[in-house]
Amino acid sequence: MEIKKSERADLERGKSTSLLIGFVMALAVMFVALEWTQREVQDDSEIYGVKDVSLNEEMVPITLPEKKTVPPPPAAVTQADILEIVDDDAEVEEDIMASTEDQVEWVDLDEIDYVEVEPEPEEEEIFMVVEDAPEFPGGTQALLDYLRKNIKYPPICRENGIQGRVLVSFVVNKDGAIVEPQVVKSVNKQLDQEALRVISTMPNWKPGKQRGKPVRVKYTVPVNFRLN
Repeated sequence: MEIKKSERADLERGKSTSLLIGFVMALAVMFVALEWTQREVQDDSEIYGVKDVSLNEEMVPITLPEKKTVPPPPAAVTQADILEIVDDDAEVEEDIMASTEDQVEWVDLDEIDYVEVEPEPEEEEIFMVVEDAPEFPGGTQALLDYLRKNIKYPPICRENGIQGRVLVSFVVNKDGAIVEPQVVKSVNKQLDQEALRVISTMPNWKPGKQRGKPVRVKYTVPVNFRLN
């Protein structure tokens, strides 16, 4: 029994038609793609201002400015000294230069009186500590006896019971004389004055020495005022 194919199940009959339609669709897609690509290139050139420049345009020659040479400055023209020629018979005025020696007044040195100026004596240094200290004639005990015998107690201080110790400083000169007495520690005005009087009337001391030579030395002595 022969098998019959149905027209719906026959696939070979529509094969050529399907192939043709596929080619048409492929061409259409390629055409659309080409059109789209050309449009994008044209739009980009218009946006960015790109223009087709011909390579056959004429090249414009580049010219550099000519260098101008500055001519050297003209040499300074020196004027020659004009010499005036004078005849031998013409009178010429001569400048006579006066000598300064004619205007100097000479002074006789023998007639000048010379005044001798003595140099001011330099103030000698006052020592506080020396190798050999100054000493009252007879020593310390003799000094205490001298003060005790020569002090006159001020009556006003005796009546008011004022007493105390007055410190008096002075300078023993090179010759032993007592100078520049002053009160270092005060007790009372009357007692201070009496202490200065007694110190000023002291006899010359044995001067102090430094390196074997007499020097000025500052010394301090206490003067005691006591009531019995």
